[in-house]
Amino acid sequence: MRSMMRYLCLGYYDPKAFDELSESERQELGGECAPYDQEFHATGRVISVASLEHGAHVALRPADSGTSVTDGPYTESKELVGSFFIVEADDLEEAVRIASLHPAARIRADLGFAVEVRPIEILGERSPETGELEIVQGSVPQEGDGGG
Repeated sequence: MRSMMRYLCLGYYDPKAFDELSESERQELGGECAPYDQEFHATGRVISVASLEHGAHVALRPADSGTSVTDGPYTESKELVGSFFIVEADDLEEAVRIASLHPAARIRADLGFAVEVRPIEILGERSPETGELEIVQGSVPQEGDGGG
């Protein structure tokens, strides 16, 4: 039996276009997203979903004197990551199908909505029993195991 893979999906938006929305337009946007969100969550493959706070960014970079902390985002871009979600899927094709149900992949191109799908390898997870971060065994291919 093949195990499911996990995929990190990044939801992008254009912050300038978003800032131009009135409060009532933002509420309407939420209503417009709701039926797509329901269909997306109904797949049963969504592990986690989060929205990033609009306008709050800090970037950490290595520096000779330690870690440099500056206002972010890390790169200048017209579109910024505004949300992320993790899905489980058999393969990239299925992950893309699931991600395509998310509102950012279906509506409001005028707001710069887009979704990027990337396979991820979980290296550690917090144990629900102990609360400790546990390294996932076998997450990094070992010499002689055929690379996965």
